[in-house]
Amino acid sequence: MAIPSLNLLLQSILSGIFIGGMYAMTGLGLGLAWGLLRQINLAHFGFVFLSAYLCYQMSTVGGIDPLLTVFVLPPAFFCVGVAMQWVLSRFRISAFNSLLVTFGVTVMIESGIQYVWTADFRKMQSVYAEEKFVVGGLFVPLPEFLTLAVAVALSFAIWAAMRFTDLGKAMRAMAEDAPIAAAFGINERGLSLALSGICVALASVAGICFALTFTLTPTQIFSWVGVVFAVVMLGGLGSALGPLVSGIVIGVSEAVAMALFAPSWAPIVSFSLLILMLLFRPGKA
Repeated sequence: MAIPSLNLLLQSILSGIFIGGMYAMTGLGLGLAWGLLRQINLAHFGFVFLSAYLCYQMSTVGGIDPLLTVFVLPPAFFCVGVAMQWVLSRFRISAFNSLLVTFGVTVMIESGIQYVWTADFRKMQSVYAEEKFVVGGLFVPLPEFLTLAVAVALSFAIWAAMRFTDLGKAMRAMAEDAPIAAAFGINERGLSLALSGICVALASVAGICFALTFTLTPTQIFSWVGVVFAVVMLGGLGSALGPLVSGIVIGVSEAVAMALFAPSWAPIVSFSLLILMLLFRPGKA
């Protein structure tokens, strides 16, 4: 094992923090849907990549600033989330069946992406792509910094809304005991539709951040499932801040493992942390 220089190790840690922000951004909506709606929504990953491709299309073909797509894509995806929740509740889809149904939706989305954009690699060229600044001898790419900033801002905003607003308290009460919450006048159906829409809108924001940073290919959809599941499970189902913390922990751990050993060690890290959590704190999962 070759010991990396201090500067390389610090740069790896910084890169891990940035990729952790992407993990957190991707897992935020998934964790909320899983914890509060009791739905294992695998379509979340499909929505992330569909949003990324739409952002790429609007920026490359339409000439729209990719950051301005946040005013178009998340509201549109919110409506998609509401419609999906209406269908799932209409047919009384259980938590396990939601896993199967949304997996099918993900496969359909992947097929649609390949039909429209083919399986070729796509990289969005924007004014932000090559922008970076130096802090203390460390390079800070602007797209990764923006992703981390958005992840932190949204995580704390949702945490505050869930904790201090009547709507957030009603959602937590609905997740804890829906029949009792309904008896106190909480509109379970309306809140479920709104929450599903918010979760899919968060997936759309994650897709925009993904398009700013990464090269796109449809097969990547399933490669992100494992690590984001680990982030959500470690952070706690239904938690707003948990995915942010666990995402950064996993991202930094992977980056340090790659710097010290080899890139092939990165996937081992997240699942090792998940297994340890399940062994020593099984009630958290």
